[in-house]
Amino acid sequence: MRTAILYNEPLPEDAPGWEASRDVLTQVAAFEKALARLGHQSLRLPFDGRPGLLLAAIDRSAPTLICNLCETINEDPLLAGHPAALLDLAGLPYTGSGPQALMLSTDKAAAKRIMRGAAIPTADFFLYDQTDMPLPSGRNFPCIAKPQYQDASIGIDQEAVFADNASLATGLERLLRRHGPLLVEEFLPGREFNVAVLGYPQLRLLPLAEIDFSGFPADLFPLVDYAAKWDEASPQFAGTRRGFPTDLPQPLRDEVAGVVQRCCQVFGLRDYARVDLRLDRRGQVQVLEVNANPCLNPDAGFAAAAAQAGLAYHELVAELLACAQQRKK
Repeated sequence: MRTAILYNEPLPEDAPGWEASRDVLTQVAAFEKALARLGHQSLRLPFDGRPGLLLAAIDRSAPTLICNLCETINEDPLLAGHPAALLDLAGLPYTGSGPQALMLSTDKAAAKRIMRGAAIPTADFFLYDQTDMPLPSGRNFPCIAKPQYQDASIGIDQEAVFADNASLATGLERLLRRHGPLLVEEFLPGREFNVAVLGYPQLRLLPLAEIDFSGFPADLFPLVDYAAKWDEASPQFAGTRRGFPTDLPQPLRDEVAGVVQRCCQVFGLRDYARVDLRLDRRGQVQVLEVNANPCLNPDAGFAAAAAQAGLAYHELVAELLACAQQRKK
């Protein structure tokens, strides 16, 4: 079988944010290795945003399936769903969620509104998208500001967490100039969980993972910020560990599972996705984010959850191909 790998070209090494951007090449290389083990002939399809060139390349190579690893186009997260939309228009089978799920989950404010409308628990928030904007009252502190359209913890660091109104008022304008519109929400103090889901047409939950912040610097807010995710020399990276807890009470596991299943249904997720959650100060489950195209790096959380469920990396790739193959019929 001839299988194409569609991906976005990463930033050059000297550009800001290149650590996160280059990760797609690690995923591509891992897919190539897995596909070879599965007996597939693979080819790379880098996408620079010109649909005519991409469709011509697909027409020439005539792949049976396409592994869609496109996370953005020219580093514009607003275009995250466009490659999938293009493949849909061309009638080409591909792995992963469709364009609507990708676009809605990329817009953090839209995702939060959807969750609120669907009675999915998520922290109170507001959108800060212009300078001198009056701030709503009645907030709980600390709170955190996240770029509305970014992923991979881009734009999230310790300076994005605010302990009071005074620091929030001055900090938001600075972050707005740097990152654009901001989603501002309560910083939740409880345990943090990631739940990966896999399959089509029925998604199944993979083992629940927890982010262990016990080794995190005591003077910092415990969160998976940019340094914790990408800077291997940082104390945040060293102090952030993934585990698969065995001490969770069954009622809490059931509650998390129900919330995750509701997110999958509401956002129309398919093949693979991840839902990130935290407990609030009352111990209640709250959704942080819905990720319709989580990183598939062999060292990342999704592959770790699959391994915990007994799937080797090439078996995970085989299952994703089977998902796309079912839609081809």
